[in-house]
Order: sequence, then C-alpha cells, then structure tokens
Amino acid sequence: MVYSVPVDILPAAVSLLGVHIDPVTAEAAQDRILSMLSEAGKRHVVTPNNEMLVEASHNAEFRDVLNNAALRLPDSTGLLIAARMSGQEFPSRVPGVDCVEQVCTRLDSGHGVFFLGGREGVGGRASEILKKKNPDLRVAGVYEGSPSQAECDAIIAKINASGAHLLLVAFGAPAQDLWIAETLLRLTTVRVAMGVGGTFDFIAGRIRRAPKLLRVLGLEWLWRLVLQPKRIGRIWNAVVVFPLLVLRWGREAPRAFITL
Repeated sequence: MVYSVPVDILPAAVSLLGVHIDPVTAEAAQDRILSMLSEAGKRHVVTPNNEMLVEASHNAEFRDVLNNAALRLPDSTGLLIAARMSGQEFPSRVPGVDCVEQVCTRLDSGHGVFFLGGREGVGGRASEILKKKNPDLRVAGVYEGSPSQAECDAIIAKINASGAHLLLVAFGAPAQDLWIAETLLRLTTVRVAMGVGGTFDFIAGRIRRAPKLLRVLGLEWLWRLVLQPKRIGRIWNAVVVFPLLVLRWGREAPRAFITL
C-alpha cells in the first residue's frame, strides 16, 4: 500500500472545495519530506493551488489523488485567503519551488534525486544548479519531456535502476499527480514522489519568478500573464473561476463564512 503520514504528525487539514490541505509552515514541510525520505514506505507529496482546486472540483479522480497524498502543501495565496474566509487558517504559503530548492539544499548523498519531465534541457539545467548549491546532492537521473504510455515501462525501469529516493515529476497538473498515483507502487526505490509543475523552469531560469512583493500580495498571476500571455485560460481559472467556486462553496458549507 501507499503509506500516509500518521495522523499525529500533522495538524488537522484545512478543507477547501472538497480538497484537504495541510496547514504547515515551509520549514515543517521540508522537515517532513526529509523525514519521509528516511522512513520505509512510499509517499506522494502534492502542491495544490487555485487552478488545481478548480480542476479537482469537476475531476473526482484527481480530487481523490490530492486527498490521499501524504503531504499537501498550500502553494498559492488564494488558498490562504479562501481558508480565512471560511474560518480556517494556514500558517503560511508553501510554494513548491521553494520547498524543492530547500529540500535539495539540505539533502546528503544518501538520498538520490531523479528529475522527471519539463522541457528539453530544463530538467538537466535545474539539477545542475541545485547540485552547484549543494555539492552533496546526488542527482540520480534526469529524463526530460512527458513519456508516452508506450515509454512508461522504460521510464520506470530507468528510475528504479537509478536508486533514487526522491522523484520530482514536472508534467504539470493534473497529469503529474495522476501519473504518480498510478505508478508509485512500481517504483522500487522511490520513497517520496512529488508533483512539481513548473519548478524546473523557475530553478533553471527559463521563467523568471515574480518579484517578492508581488508574491506576497498574491499578484504572481499578473506577472505570469505578462510573461506568458498564452496562459490566459489557466490564469482565468485561478483568479476568476476559483473565487466564484469558493463563494458558492461557502454558501453551501456548514461553517462560518466571511464575505469580503
């Protein structure tokens, strides 16, 4: 079976649109991932954001995958606002890219990392940058692109042969997390598999992150729209559809709900 985090390890989850998300700090999330890498079992880490919750609202399979993950990190300011409106609370936002960078900075050579997905040249570049920051980091392998169904067995064999304990999957949501849920039990050495979205792009410098002030203000979406106007559909889901779903859910949910 795929092990979950014992209930006494993490505080009670925050529930938004039927998705359970763990109210953890960035440091606690990193500590928990490092702890899981030293434990027996196989665990899935997800990084829910506005857009992913919109997808989960009409994709029951994806919603179940998110809810069954061992660790679910609040990756967007919108989740913090929605939680507060519904009488719940996250201690902080935990961006997946920051979590990956910090975990890789703290890893030693005993835990290999496999970089799966991302555009050609990006996964490899991201691994090199992280290796430069932490010379003890063991890059177990890199495979760029999204494998077809026919390639899946070969990719799994490659990951298994690498001996990696941590698998970072950058196919984008929901594909990356559905793939992890489907294949995790076949990954013989992997202890933690994490869906990381565009993390490799940010680390490799292919896409510039929003200035810190915009991130703090929850305006990272505006930065992404300027840099990547083709993302307008995804940004619409995150900044328009998500708030509307939250407001509707708030009227139906049996809890105190604050309308801003």
